[in-house]
Amino acid sequence: MRVPELLGAFVRKLLHVPYYLITAILLLFKQLAKLSSILNPFNTNNPTMGWGNIYKRRMKVFTLAFVIYMDYKALQQREKLAKRSKRDALWERAHERNAKRVLKLIVELEGLWVKMGQYLSTRADVLPDAYIRLLKQLQDSLPPRRLEEVCQTIEKQLGESMDDLFTNFVSVPLATASIAQVHRATLHDGKEVVVKVQHEGIKTIILEDLKNAKAIVDWIAWAEPQYDFNPMIDEWCKEAPKELDFNHEAENTRKVSRNLGCKSQGLDRRPEDVEVLIPDVIQSSEKVLILEYMDGVRLNDSHALEELGVDKQKLVEEITRAYAHQIYVDGFFNGDPHPGNFLVSREPPHLPILLDFGLTKLLSSSMKHALAKMFLAAAEGDHVALLSAFAEMGLKLRLDMPEQAMEVTSVFFRATTPATEALETVKSLQEQRAKNMKIVQEKMKLDKKEVKRFNPIDAFPGDIVIFSRVLNLLRGLSSSMNVRINYLNIMRPFAESVLKSNISNTPSSNTKWIYDIPVHSDVEDKLRRLLVELGNANRILGIQVCAYKDGEVIIDTAAGVLGKYDPRPVQPDTLFPVFSATKGVTAGMLHWLADKGKLKLDENVANIWPEFGTNGKDQIKVHHILNHTSGLHNALSDIYQEDPMLLCDWDACVKRIAKVAPETEPGREQIYHYMSYGWLCGGIIEHASGRKFQDILEEAIVRPLNVEGELYIGIPPGVESRLATLTFDTNEFAKRAAATAATTTRQPYAAMPSSLSPEILAGFIPLSNTLNVRRAILPAANGHFSARALSRYYAALVDGGTVPPRHSSTSLPPLGSHPHRPTFPSKKTSKNQKDSNSTTQSELYIRIPETDDASDEIDNKIFSNSKSKIHDAFLGSGDYKDLIVPNGKFGLGFRRVKTTEGLVIGFGHAGLGGSTGYCDVNNRFSIAVTLNMLSFGALTAEIIRFVCSELDLPVPEDYSVSREFIDKPVIN
Repeated sequence: MRVPELLGAFVRKLLHVPYYLITAILLLFKQLAKLSSILNPFNTNNPTMGWGNIYKRRMKVFTLAFVIYMDYKALQQREKLAKRSKRDALWERAHERNAKRVLKLIVELEGLWVKMGQYLSTRADVLPDAYIRLLKQLQDSLPPRRLEEVCQTIEKQLGESMDDLFTNFVSVPLATASIAQVHRATLHDGKEVVVKVQHEGIKTIILEDLKNAKAIVDWIAWAEPQYDFNPMIDEWCKEAPKELDFNHEAENTRKVSRNLGCKSQGLDRRPEDVEVLIPDVIQSSEKVLILEYMDGVRLNDSHALEELGVDKQKLVEEITRAYAHQIYVDGFFNGDPHPGNFLVSREPPHLPILLDFGLTKLLSSSMKHALAKMFLAAAEGDHVALLSAFAEMGLKLRLDMPEQAMEVTSVFFRATTPATEALETVKSLQEQRAKNMKIVQEKMKLDKKEVKRFNPIDAFPGDIVIFSRVLNLLRGLSSSMNVRINYLNIMRPFAESVLKSNISNTPSSNTKWIYDIPVHSDVEDKLRRLLVELGNANRILGIQVCAYKDGEVIIDTAAGVLGKYDPRPVQPDTLFPVFSATKGVTAGMLHWLADKGKLKLDENVANIWPEFGTNGKDQIKVHHILNHTSGLHNALSDIYQEDPMLLCDWDACVKRIAKVAPETEPGREQIYHYMSYGWLCGGIIEHASGRKFQDILEEAIVRPLNVEGELYIGIPPGVESRLATLTFDTNEFAKRAAATAATTTRQPYAAMPSSLSPEILAGFIPLSNTLNVRRAILPAANGHFSARALSRYYAALVDGGTVPPRHSSTSLPPLGSHPHRPTFPSKKTSKNQKDSNSTTQSELYIRIPETDDASDEIDNKIFSNSKSKIHDAFLGSGDYKDLIVPNGKFGLGFRRVKTTEGLVIGFGHAGLGGSTGYCDVNNRFSIAVTLNMLSFGALTAEIIRFVCSELDLPVPEDYSVSREFIDKPVIN
């Protein structure tokens, strides 16, 4: 049996013994502790740290920990016998006596334990009042060192006598903390200053305490793997020693003051500056720091703050703003914001005075960006951005739990609560943790013993340790001041500013704005120049354009960035949400089943899907669904108002749509089925095939076309890093939607449904960025495609289903090279892993064997019917002409592509915001455009007009109008 198990067994046995025996054991340990102190007194003024002293420090810490632990365990036993009315008093007395024990030992040991006590004293949001009240003394009220020692240090460090340095030196310190104490003094020029003097021997004590803490953390990680705090202690060991060099602190103070614009006045002040004060540095050495004296009251002096009439809410908000600026704008912040490091100026407007910059953290540009991205992801509930931010900062999870990751992050940035609500807060956090661990247990199929030892984090970046500490200290500070701080509101502008400033959205500011792919043709070369022009005009955020002509790739271009707050470049394999362009793929699946004899286009849907034939739907046929004439155009239109997340429940939505009643007689009127189309087609596909929707998608389209990993309807786990993020201008949407009635028939989209108001769109589009929605199966609007996958699909359809030769080998990574079922880390990365074992980006893909013989692919057909037969089926012409509304915009599942003269030249489908794909049957041409800055089709139309004119191809009527005309509001 291992040591932890033996200890656990001992404690379990102990808890069953009578209370008086537990009390006796406690008294025994107390006497042992006293005896240790008598026999081996520890002198904190003695800098010598031999093995004897190190051992005694450890023994005192472990003894106290055991005494306190057993005290609370004994209380749990005693509580069972006490009256309910007296239980609260029992706990209060226990907190009081144990807080006194902790305070006494910390004052005795000094060093790192004072830092820990200072941290605990700020956590009024989670700790009992007794601990907060007593440990507050550690912020600046420790026993002072002897004046002789202080003067000796000053003279030795600065090389001058006290009389030569000061005309007056106050012997009683203003404050005494863990590392130094501060005295007020006057220089010979009359300037009032404060002198910070490091305790003699404190460096040795701190370094040894760090070693002890590291040993304790290593033991905990071995005994309880779910509590592996090694990344935290490693970062602390790296950063804490920097506090011991006051030259370092002096430079930090100057730098933070410059960053925050503390000396800027009047017209020189910048809008992003915050209203705080930081004292000037007068002189510094390794152990002595002389600063400008600023008259202020302590932040924890409630009586003085009340007398001055200080607005505590405004005060803490400004401190929070100062830290948001340091973290997100400067990437350089003070890592120790406990109340003892703040004063409040006595003069109005009573600004916060920031002190003590010994412990600071410098963030790299990439880490600063990732932290800002994590913050905004939590603010917007964007799972994709959150996981992307985790990846960028080096935080790795062992399992796919985006919802739980979002919950934890949201709790991290939650609004603060007053100290009076600490008990409720702790209880709520404990309940949430238990809930999450239960989900982990079920997901990983772990037993109770295994789940206790399971750590969901595979790698934790040290850079965010101090960041996490700062947020927790700020949270505790606001709780102790009894104010509520909404971090999301205060910090958001600063996080947004760093992301905006770091993203080069235009070609003029980003030389790699066009992704480096060889040019396939002259028309592509000219197109790229046009895209650069459009990008410099801020009309493009991120875009892909891919086109086939006569079975060969002639355009394959990616440009821009993945999102408004995501500066990573768009690549050929980037996945764009294409909204209703998804319908063209879903329609192809239905035609594939018809070609295989699994259903007939003129068959009643109820014959295929019996549950569907209720409420007057028994006469609705498959072609009515494909042609948008079923009368179910508004089916489930109220689902968004009821609960937007119901959209993600495939089975529930399919069942609900089977029960609704049509609004119009089937086949009479063509009204665009903007959302219901997906569940209608999906229900038919699953019932006709007897298989899941995504299985048919794989067999019918993905595998034959070799577009694995780049054509999804409902993304799987593991592809989040390749997702583009949508953005749009709310005001522009509202303005143009108001003019919907002005639309004409010459549009790439159908008129906006009345149920899709600008307000609903404003909420729906951000919702579509969330991982829950992206992973859902919404065959009407939830495709995540690359342009090269969508263009290849239409290149196959233009030839009646014949699969074109392999996509261009110059487009990397190769199309179809992504593993289709990504995996997550399953074991911890070894610290000793050699660099030679690391995997390059190119090795993450499954390589496609090169072959010169593509004849087997050319003969590979998705459909068995003839080319003309399948085209007639798509368009609703020839033998299928009676299955559609005459002169309607839609054939059987596809929008009919016409010239301005009304000649039908092909078919395709566009999506909300501008993404589109279509093919020109007569000229064996297909093109796809995907983008992430949503517009009303003007940009897409300009690109298609340009490509068609360069190739001397007819321009579809939908895209032939001028920019001014197409700017009218259109949507599908």
